[in-house]
Amino acid sequence: MSDDPSLSLDNPHDLGTKPSPLPRALQWAGLAAFLVALVVASGFAVTEHWRRATFTLGAAMIWLALLRLTCDSRILGVFAVRSRRFDALFCTVLGGVMVFLSASVDALGS
Repeated sequence: MSDDPSLSLDNPHDLGTKPSPLPRALQWAGLAAFLVALVVASGFAVTEHWRRATFTLGAAMIWLALLRLTCDSRILGVFAVRSRRFDALFCTVLGGVMVFLSASVDALGS
């Protein structure tokens, strides 16, 4: 490992990958949109709109997969856990399952 303190926060799985071609402002805007979706999903869950919460959270996870493929690990911070491909695949599968479940579960009059 390098003694350079600026590299101490880099994701070790992404060392050597090319930086994102997107401007930093656009990367931050994408992350902000993801965080807003998390807040909206939480609001739906608190107000007991479970299908909406599940759908919004699933869509947010799919958005996070896109962010993981296009943004730098330093921007995403704790959302960049493993390699870009693994994180994107995991978020896509989890988000897709959540969206599918929210659309397929019977509303039962709600």
